[in-house]
Amino acid sequence: MKKYLVLGVLFLLPITAYIFFAMSTNYFKPLPVITQSVAELDGFKTLDGNPVQLENRISVLGFFGSNLESHRAYAYNLAQKIYNKNREFNEFQFVILLPNGAEEQARNIEIKLKQIAPLNSWFFAFGSETDIKRVFQSLKSNLVLDSNLSSPYVFIVDKERNLRGRKDEGDGEEILYGFDSSTIAEINNKMSDDVKVLLAEYRRALKKYKSDREI
Repeated sequence: MKKYLVLGVLFLLPITAYIFFAMSTNYFKPLPVITQSVAELDGFKTLDGNPVQLENRISVLGFFGSNLESHRAYAYNLAQKIYNKNREFNEFQFVILLPNGAEEQARNIEIKLKQIAPLNSWFFAFGSETDIKRVFQSLKSNLVLDSNLSSPYVFIVDKERNLRGRKDEGDGEEILYGFDSSTIAEINNKMSDDVKVLLAEYRRALKKYKSDREI
């Protein structure tokens, strides 16, 4: 009798696991859209003089201002905790907007960043004060840039140039527009989780597209 009971339990385990994952698939919750139509990065150039864009990219967007050295630790934290873990995902990128004239500071920081991971998907992009403010204001967040055009907060922008974040779900937490890169706990927990959710969303969409084409 015990033998048949054990066999029955073993038989049910795969079914239980299947139901669990099926429910997870059906109830997958994408990362909420907070702001639509974030401004494109027209007029910005990388250290190599190349244009950079948000459209058709999954971007972590930052504004580290004219005093980039003061954000050095933030850049290292992001490179280690977020960028290095996700950089191999197609069309994922980091874009840090800086005012013209901060190029030398960026080159110095790149030396250290390259020791953490290859920078093929990390870009320091330079533009005018007007263009930096234009992009930041298009996020329509509750945050502000300081007098150096900088903020410790970074933002997740999807391929359609929508700002993704967290909405108040009745638990008293306000809308989360961006992630404070000066806080390791916020990077490790909230930001890391939200990047994973968004990448999973696009992976699911890609699998569905391939499945539909095969049909």
